[in-house]
Amino acid sequence: MQSLEALVQDARELADGAIVSLSAPETEVARQMQICNACRYCEGFCAVFPAMTRRLEFGQADIHFLANLCHNCGACLHACQYAPPHEFAVNVPQAMAQVRGQTYADYAWPPALGALYQRNGLTLALALVAGLTLFLLLAVVLQGQGLAALWGQNLGGNFYRLFPHNLLVGLFAPVFLFATLALALGVRRFWCDVSPATSGAPLSGPAAVEATGAVLRLKYLDGGHGEGCHDADDAYTLWRRRFHHLTFYGFALCFAATSVATLYHYAFGWAAPYDLPTLPKLLGAVGGTALALGTAGLWHLNHRRHPQHGDAAQKPMDRAFIALLFLTSTSGLALWLARGTPALALLLCLHLGAVMALFATMPYGKFAHGIFRTAALLRHAVEKRQPHPIGLGDD
Repeated sequence: MQSLEALVQDARELADGAIVSLSAPETEVARQMQICNACRYCEGFCAVFPAMTRRLEFGQADIHFLANLCHNCGACLHACQYAPPHEFAVNVPQAMAQVRGQTYADYAWPPALGALYQRNGLTLALALVAGLTLFLLLAVVLQGQGLAALWGQNLGGNFYRLFPHNLLVGLFAPVFLFATLALALGVRRFWCDVSPATSGAPLSGPAAVEATGAVLRLKYLDGGHGEGCHDADDAYTLWRRRFHHLTFYGFALCFAATSVATLYHYAFGWAAPYDLPTLPKLLGAVGGTALALGTAGLWHLNHRRHPQHGDAAQKPMDRAFIALLFLTSTSGLALWLARGTPALALLLCLHLGAVMALFATMPYGKFAHGIFRTAALLRHAVEKRQPHPIGLGDD
C-alpha cells in the first residue's frame, strides 16, 4: 500500500509521461522479489529481505535501493528452493549485481562517462598504469641526464629531488578533486531518487550510527548467520569478510597517512620524506601491508567464486580495481624499502602511475560500490524506523 502522496506523485508522472519502463535486469529483480516476498525463507539473512517485506510492488527506485543494499554474500542463493535449475530460476545475488552495475553507469557524472563502467577492465587499468608510468619516466629522462637519470641517481632517499612537491600537488590534486566531485554528484542523484521510495524521512542520528556500524563492521558479509559468505560451493567462509576488512582499513590508513603528511607539510613545515617512527610512515606501512594482503586475498577469492554469484560481465571491472589497489600498495612499500637504492626513480614513477590511474578510474570503477552501498544502508536505517507501510508490524 502506497501513501497518498506517493500515489499522487505517480499519477502526475504518468500524466506527464515521466514513468520510465524498467530495463531487463530491473524487471528480473522485480520478478524475483515478488517470489521472495511470497516465500520469505531468507528474511533474516541480510538487510535486503526485511526491506523487501515493506513493499508490495517494486518500482525502479525500490529496485535500485535493494540492489545496492545487497552485499552479494550468496547465502540466499544457496538456501533457495527456487534457485536454478528450478523453473522459477531465482538467483537474487546475480540479479542484484546486474542492476548494481547498471546503477553505477546510470548515476555517473558526467552522464556521458557512464559507459566507462562497461569498458573499465583489467587490461585498460594496467595499460593506464603503464602509460602514466612511461610518461613520468620520460619526464625524468628529459629533465635529467638521459637514461642514466633512471638508475643510480644519488637522491638521498628524497623523491622530491626528482618531482618537486608543488609539481606532484599540481598533477594529483585536480584528478583527486574531480574523482571526489564525480562520486559525490553521482551518489547525490542516487540518494534523491531512492529517498522517496524509502519513506522520505530525513536522516537521523540513530540511523546514521547504525548504518555507520554496519559499514565499518561489514555486517552483511556474515551470511546472515555469522559464518560468512559462500565460496565455490555450499561451504561458509569468513575470508571474504576478512579480506574486505584488510582492504577497506588498509586503504583508509593509507589515505590517513597522506592526510597527516599534508598537515605536517603545510601546518608545521615538516617536509618529507618521513621515516619511522613518524605517524605518516607508521600509518602508511601498516595500511600498505594490510591493503596488499587484502587485495591479494580478494583476487584469489574472485577467481574461486561460484559462477552463479554476481555478474560475470563485471569481473573485469572488479579485477581492475583489485589490481590497481594491489599495485598502489606494493609499489609504495617497495619504494619505501628501496628508497636508498638506485631503483628509487623507477619505483617512484611506477607508484605515481598506479596512484594516478586509481584516482582517474575511481568514479567509474568498483570503488563506487562502497559509496552507493553506504548510501543504501543509510536509507535502510532510516526506513526501518518508520511505521510499517503495509501494516504487518515492525522489522
